[in-house]
Amino acid sequence: MAKKKGVGPAPLDPEVARKLLDLLATDNDFRRLFKKDANAALLKVGYQPGTSVSGGQCLQLKAGDRIAPKAKIRRDRARLEQEFAMIWGFAISKGFKAD
Repeated sequence: MAKKKGVGPAPLDPEVARKLLDLLATDNDFRRLFKKDANAALLKVGYQPGTSVSGGQCLQLKAGDRIAPKAKIRRDRARLEQEFAMIWGFAISKGFKAD
């Protein structure tokens, strides 16, 4: 018997995505918050969560993962914004992780 998927997170609004990338590319305190609690960071930039799964749960970095350097986020910003526009069910963007 196939299991039904639950309701996914609310889509990431383009304005919220821009604010998120602005702060990840410039603000060390925000970067620490995002690494520790992605949901709190998303709420801080105006994300409105859905009813069952938060975007923060989907974007939360795993222990040991590092956020990409600010310069890399600035460099890849257009691509990251485009990826956000295509996200239906969040998955951590490769652009957020340091290589």
